[in-house]
Amino acid sequence: MLSSLQHRQLPSQLCNGPSRLDHHPFCNSARFVHLPCSTPTTLSSSIQQKHPLRTAKMASTKAEVPSTTEELNLLEHYELLQSIHRIPSIDKAWLLPSRTGHSLEALVAMSEVNLVANSKRKYLSFINIPKEQEKEATCNWSAFPFELTGISLLLPSSSGQKLLVVRNSDSTPKNGANPTKLEVWNSAQLVKEIWVPASIHGSIYVDGWFEGVSWSHDESYVAYVAEEPVIGKPVFGKALVSSSTQANDNDVHSWKGQGDWQEDWGESYTGKRRPCLYVADLQNGSVQKVDGVPDDLSVGQVTWAPGDSRLLIFVGWPSTSSNFNTLRKLGIKYCYNRPCALYAVQAFQDERVSDSPSSVCKLTNSITSAFLPRFSPNGNCLMFLSAEGAVTTGVHSGTNSLHVVEWHGLETSSSNLDIREVVSVAQPAGGFPGLYCQSVIASPWLSDNQTILLSSPWYSTQVILAIDIGRGDVYRVTPENDGSSWSILSLYDDYILAARSSFGEPHSLKLGVPRSSSGAKTWEWFDLCNPYLKLSDQVESILSSVSYETMSITAPSDKGLEQHYEAIFVTASRKDSNDAPAKRPLVVVVHGGPHSLYTTSFSKAYAFLVGLGLNLLLVNYRGSLGFGEEILQSLPGKAGHQDVADVLGALDLVVGKGLADSDKVAVLGGSHGGFLSAHLIGQAPDRFVTAAIINPVCNISSMVGTTDIPDWCFVETYGKPCLDAYSDAPSPQDLEKFFLASPIAHINKVKVPSLFLLGAQDRRVPISNGFQYIHALRARGLKVKVIVFPEDAHPIDRPQSEFEVWLNIGTWLKFYLERKGEVPT
Repeated sequence: MLSSLQHRQLPSQLCNGPSRLDHHPFCNSARFVHLPCSTPTTLSSSIQQKHPLRTAKMASTKAEVPSTTEELNLLEHYELLQSIHRIPSIDKAWLLPSRTGHSLEALVAMSEVNLVANSKRKYLSFINIPKEQEKEATCNWSAFPFELTGISLLLPSSSGQKLLVVRNSDSTPKNGANPTKLEVWNSAQLVKEIWVPASIHGSIYVDGWFEGVSWSHDESYVAYVAEEPVIGKPVFGKALVSSSTQANDNDVHSWKGQGDWQEDWGESYTGKRRPCLYVADLQNGSVQKVDGVPDDLSVGQVTWAPGDSRLLIFVGWPSTSSNFNTLRKLGIKYCYNRPCALYAVQAFQDERVSDSPSSVCKLTNSITSAFLPRFSPNGNCLMFLSAEGAVTTGVHSGTNSLHVVEWHGLETSSSNLDIREVVSVAQPAGGFPGLYCQSVIASPWLSDNQTILLSSPWYSTQVILAIDIGRGDVYRVTPENDGSSWSILSLYDDYILAARSSFGEPHSLKLGVPRSSSGAKTWEWFDLCNPYLKLSDQVESILSSVSYETMSITAPSDKGLEQHYEAIFVTASRKDSNDAPAKRPLVVVVHGGPHSLYTTSFSKAYAFLVGLGLNLLLVNYRGSLGFGEEILQSLPGKAGHQDVADVLGALDLVVGKGLADSDKVAVLGGSHGGFLSAHLIGQAPDRFVTAAIINPVCNISSMVGTTDIPDWCFVETYGKPCLDAYSDAPSPQDLEKFFLASPIAHINKVKVPSLFLLGAQDRRVPISNGFQYIHALRARGLKVKVIVFPEDAHPIDRPQSEFEVWLNIGTWLKFYLERKGEVPT
């Protein structure tokens, strides 16, 4: 159910790739639930008993020497994973003009995992890049990076002369409880500091979904999206007061009540209040809420309209999902099937623009989905993406279409827009599978005002695409035969700052230098490697040995035509005594969604598993993104059947090629990938030795009443009739259909030991769903290990939790794959 494209999610999680298994909508110390079975030694069982400090502190605590082979192996696994986790991640980057005009400045925001603090250490580096590049890139990295503490967001202005810093929380609050602070810096000093008390608004959204922060064109204002102010709660006791009155926490004779329940947007937004639109005046330091936006509209992705107008363009999501005919807020994270539109509103009353609209104006009346608006440099064109295919079919993520509108200033916002489709959902000729974009850089336009650059999957790789909005032509910017995955980070003066990675290569910066050839624009690529970045010898050895192959698999469709999907086989180039590729135990890895994707980008988690001596088979079964809308739409209504058959087909292929032993295979997945993993050990119990499962969907019939996305249950079970079938009160017939599509329907056939990792705060797949399945396995006498993370939600992405997840997965898989037939002691 997780719908982010975990291996290609950029730029917000660039170099981590999917160090976690999924970031899909569906798809603090940890505690084991000890079960009555013999299991391999694990993190929390043996070494943690010797070292009572937190897991993250154990690597530096070597006062006691482990006494068993399992303890020694676990410590070795721990040190390997910690070394891999030290690889820095590139979070965001910007290209800016230099003072001289002969070079570019790159601003690179990076991070490292700080396990002891259970956080990420963020820092900033600078690169000076001459515009003229020859055979090898010449660039100068800053002598030292600068650590960023307490910073939620950075955003340079379009001129590159100012930098906005957002601090959502501060240890020295002023002017009210928990204020937000806005800082404006120039190249020499702090020039403005604005404290925004909680009475005006709460935290600024920096989530990559509602997130929207935009400089005005004259750089005098900043528009952004933040939580509406806290609603007062009733006070009871000696001095009964109204809910609008602030209670005195020191009054021992009174206490705060809870007040009315406030509906939120589900997973990852628990307790978050409605996103509203605000404007900060950087001259006088005032902040005001933008008037005119209806209360039932949540806003995001704001940008200023061109010219000297004070008009804001933003994306609005109604509180109710009209396509599913429900009055409730359905979970929105990674769910592109929620209707949304572009709106215009006046930022504030201004005599200069008195003829501009005084209330919100809907711009995209003729289309049910519009997001990520971007104006061309000359201000004559507005482009946006649409997921109308997802809205009209119900799938959480599908093929995007790209649209443009001619912009004529204020009159455009007061009339029905003439929306022109540039790239459609239908798969064009020439192999291009369609657009699948979850982010767009702030300025994606080339200087010709006609070409847009986007990152998008192309089957199992991610590439950078150029789209001519006049002709509708789409072509690759990145090298054709490069099996790595690329993502665009920034664009300035037609120079491209990008990131490239593969399974054996962590993300590295690339500079695309524009060239002209026969009238067509091309780019020559140069490395911008940091010469001071060093990895441990062990990690270098592992990564240098990694190789991978993308395999195409054919499956028949209902129409009798062949359909194709892919699987990526990842291994290390170790040889056996006969100088032939060594057969290592195989882990079949299945992604969430189901409308998600594995690409060839770097993953810390998968590098760790390969480093333990395991081969991986990452399956992009039919229904995955990146393969065209027809193949994507082939899965709804067949979940638990077609996707299971596709995974087994991929497994048959690698076994048939002699790349794996059929008796040394495990399965690993989370969310919908956990759903598939549980299905596979039930439907094909003799094909797998063990399973490791994260926040799985085990029983759709019980999940439908507790998840934040009940529509998923109808979409993947019913297929095309899902919109008509949806109900907030499912019928007995619905529940029976859900049960038969679930892994729990096959639980009596399961034979293998299984590891489960569950986030207690998961609202996408509530923890009760996994436990129902776990208890049923235990009742049948099967070996089960359960780890519960009390403070984690669906992704289990808190640094210490994420680390413990993968350490235990690696230890569990390696134990059972290398000890098939043995009884663990």
